[in-house]
Amino acid sequence: MNENGGDYHWLDVARIAEELADAHPNGDPVAVTFPELKALVLALPGFQEREGHRCNERILEAIQQGWIEECAE
Repeated sequence: MNENGGDYHWLDVARIAEELADAHPNGDPVAVTFPELKALVLALPGFQEREGHRCNERILEAIQQGWIEECAE
């Protein structure tokens, strides 16, 4: 569990984007490759992969876009 409460998984795209923005305030989400992004997500406190909710390119794209939007706020 993390400071925002509860575990989360690949389908929690907005939550992951927020967590990445908090964990990497000086990070550049545009420059991160999908393999790097996946590793960053897997390293987030409270993140748990769930059976049947696998990571794919569409999910990573959505996470990256959400992270970009979080950085713009």
